[in-house]
Amino acid sequence: MSVDRAWTAIIRLRREFRKSTALVMNSGALAVGTIAAAGLGFVYWWLAARLFPPELVGNAAALLSVMGLVGLLAEAGIGTMLVGEIIRNPGKERGLVAAAACVGMALAVGLALLFVLVNAYLDSSAGLIGNWSNGVAFILGCGVTPLGIVADQAFLGNLRSTNRMIRQVLFSTSKLVLIAAAAAGGYIFNAAILLSWVAGLLASIIGVDLLTRGGVRHLFGPPDFQLLHSLRSKVFDHYALDVASMAPAVIMPFLVLTLLSPAINAAFVPLWMLVSIASMIPAALATALFPVVRASPKQSRHNFLLSLMASLLYSLFCAAFIFTYSQEVLAVFNPAYPEIAGSSLRFLGLSLLGSTLKFHACTLARLNDTMRKASRWFALGGVLELCFVVAGAKLGGLEGLVLGWTLSVSIEGLCAALILANAMNRAACRTDERPTASLFQM
Repeated sequence: MSVDRAWTAIIRLRREFRKSTALVMNSGALAVGTIAAAGLGFVYWWLAARLFPPELVGNAAALLSVMGLVGLLAEAGIGTMLVGEIIRNPGKERGLVAAAACVGMALAVGLALLFVLVNAYLDSSAGLIGNWSNGVAFILGCGVTPLGIVADQAFLGNLRSTNRMIRQVLFSTSKLVLIAAAAAGGYIFNAAILLSWVAGLLASIIGVDLLTRGGVRHLFGPPDFQLLHSLRSKVFDHYALDVASMAPAVIMPFLVLTLLSPAINAAFVPLWMLVSIASMIPAALATALFPVVRASPKQSRHNFLLSLMASLLYSLFCAAFIFTYSQEVLAVFNPAYPEIAGSSLRFLGLSLLGSTLKFHACTLARLNDTMRKASRWFALGGVLELCFVVAGAKLGGLEGLVLGWTLSVSIEGLCAALILANAMNRAACRTDERPTASLFQM
C-alpha cells in the first residue's frame, strides 16, 4: 500500500514539474552553474587564504566588493530589463543587447576612474588602492563586469541558461588556475588576486563563445540606442529596484573591513561567500520566473509557488548547515580564522530565508511593472540593513554585525512574505485566467 502511495506521489510530482518545463530547465541550468561555481569558488578562496596573508586577502576581498558595486551601479538595471524585454522585441534583441553592453561598460569605467581618483585624493586608511597596478586592475575589472552581467542576462532572457551555466564554470575555473599560477610565480600582492578575477572573466566570455559556436557573438549586433532609449523608463525602474535590493549585500566585505579590520574581514569572507553562493540558488529560481512567466502567463501561480517553496526548503537546509559547521568551514580555509572570528558567524545563514522572500518579492514587482514603487520599500530596507550592521559592529564587533544583518534581512523577509501571501490569495480567488500583470497585483 505504501509503495502504491509513493508511486502515486512520484507520478504527481512529475506531472507538476512537466507543467513548469521551461522554469525547471532554465532554473536547473542556473542552479548547476551556481553549484559548480560554488565548489570552484571555495577552492579559489581556500588557495588565497593559504597562500596570501590575511590582511592582503581582506583588502582584496573589500576591493572586489567595491568592484561588484560599481558593476551593479553601471549595469543600471539594463541587464535585468533585458530578461523581460528580449521576448517582447523579436528581431531587435541583438541591437538592444549591444546597446546595453556599451552603456554599462562606459558607465563602469567612468565610476571606476572616479573611485580611484577619490581614493588617491583622500589617501584612505583602508589602503585599498595603494599603487598604479591595483588601480589598473580595478578599472579593468569594473569595465569588464557589466559585459559579463549583460551577457548572462541576455542568455536568460533568450531562455538559454545553459550558456550562462558554461560561462560561470569557465570563469570559476579560469580564475582558480590564474591565482594558483600567480602564487607559484611569487606574485603575492593585491593586483594578483584582482587580475586573476579580471582575466578569468574575459576568458569565460571568450570560452563560452567558442564552446557554443558563437553563442556570445550571436547576442550582439549593431547597437540600437534608440530602442534602449525608448525603454528608459523601465530601465530606470529596474535600476532603482536592483540597487535598493542588492547594494548593501554587495558592499558588505568593504563595510567589515572599514568597521572592523582587514584580518577580521579575511575570516568573514569565507562564510559570507558561502552564504552568497547559497543565495544564488533561490535568486536563480526567482530570476528564471521573470522570462518564464512572461512567456507562459497561464502557469504563473503554479510556477511562482513551486519556485518559492523549493527555495525556502533549500535555504532552511543551508542555514542549518552554516549554524552547525561554521567553525569547521573557517578552519578549512585557514587554521587562524576560527580564532579570529570565534562563533560569531554561525547565525549568518539564517538571513537566507529573508533573502529568498526578498528575491521573489522583487520578481513579483518586475512582473507587475511596479519596480519604482517597490524600490522605495527596498531602499528603506537597505537603509535598515546598513543601520543595523553599523550599530551592531559598534556595539558587539563581528557578532553584533552579523546579528544586525540577520535581523534586518529577516524583518524585510517577513514584510515580503506578507506581500507574497496577499498576492497568492488574490490569485487563488480568481476564477478566470488573466495576464500575469493582473494576476499578481501588489
